Amino acid sequence: MFDAPVDTWYLWLGVATASALAFGVAVALPTTVPPDAQRAAATVDAVATSPHNATGEHGVDATAVEIGSRRIALRNDGGTAHAAFAYGPVTPVRNGTALAAVLRGEPPAKVFQNATAFRAAAAEARNRTRAWRATAGRLVVRRVTWEGVDVTLVGA
Repeated sequence: MFDAPVDTWYLWLGVATASALAFGVAVALPTTVPPDAQRAAATVDAVATSPHNATGEHGVDATAVEIGSRRIALRNDGGTAHAAFAYGPVTPVRNGTALAAVLRGEPPAKVFQNATAFRAAAAEARNRTRAWRATAGRLVVRRVTWEGVDVTLVGA
């Protein structure tokens, strides 16, 4: 008495619409989880607070990274995650620069003429506008102290 007849066209249209919406939601869900920016930031903080020169690496499941002097952002198909550094400012390093050579292990004395040039390169890198860059799946952090210049270099 209170049921709609099964041969009613609008009942079938409503069921079809609800099914299509459910299918659309299921297809739109990401297939992976967003990267873990908090663990990457914790690695940077651990190296930055070391009382000695130190180096650390952290594997990231991100396809792109944006490193700033106070925070990091990681992005993959699952979304984007951000985290702030507890210690800072750090020095973001781009590949192909003199700071990248120091980040990869070269002594600053072999790469820079003097500590003033090293300090200037680090200051310029910290003041550069952040940009998304492709990553090879690892974050490298190195704390360097040379002739009064104390910096934490971060690159991916």
